[in-house]
Amino acid sequence: MKINMGSTSSGGFMEIIVLVIIILTATTTATMEAAQAKARCQSQCGNLSVPYPFGTEDGCFMDTQFFIKCDESVEPPKALLQNSTIDVLHIDLDAGEFTSGLYNISSTKNKLTAIGCDTYAFITGSIGQDYATGCLSLCDEISDVINGSCSGIGCCQASIPRGVRDYEISLASYYNHARVLSFNPCSHAFVVEEGEYEFSASHLNNSGEGWKLPMILDWTIGDQSCSEAKKDPETYACKENTICREPENGNGYLCKCGDGFQGNPYLSNGCQGNESLFS
Repeated sequence: MKINMGSTSSGGFMEIIVLVIIILTATTTATMEAAQAKARCQSQCGNLSVPYPFGTEDGCFMDTQFFIKCDESVEPPKALLQNSTIDVLHIDLDAGEFTSGLYNISSTKNKLTAIGCDTYAFITGSIGQDYATGCLSLCDEISDVINGSCSGIGCCQASIPRGVRDYEISLASYYNHARVLSFNPCSHAFVVEEGEYEFSASHLNNSGEGWKLPMILDWTIGDQSCSEAKKDPETYACKENTICREPENGNGYLCKCGDGFQGNPYLSNGCQGNESLFS
């Protein structure tokens, strides 16, 4: 996964804020039974449950792409994506939305968001072909702005294309903020989980330093289809009593316990009948 978290400027007034991105995976809440780590492996890092194929130690994750670093130098311990500084808040095995690749930016659960009264923002990249989308935000006076509204007056949002892994955000201005400098000296742009950012007029004159905003990522196993993966039982990730599911667009697959079974579909004997769970 590649996330462009740099900053840029134009005339001293345009900024892409460097955010502490909080990562969530998939879209629904996994059952307690599914939140199982590999045997003799750490299953918890602070407030985060770490189910296999993810893990915090060698021998506890499926491969290095599923490594979760548990920083125990802080209290409570903090879970980080691989060796980055990106916080992980939740891991969901039962992904409700499928896109291609291991870590994709959820196209239905995130929004490109821009803040400013003289601002247009673009998100660009490649998803097999080049893409670009964006939004425009304008206002003349601080009194024009409506707190909580992100519909183009001081704040705007745009949808994320399906299958996005790599992206860059760029900002531009019509008048270099000269007309609104007294209350809006700069612009901000970021990707955030839909519904998790509430716009306020005070953000127009805010540097954004210290903001923490959540973003949802989707993940899959490898880059093979279910039929291709099943040809090699040694590497096939779905265990007994499971169903293999594929993304609607892209590569890789996910495992789910079959009807009448619950548990972790990536562990041997992880999916058990309901009667076995309570025996």
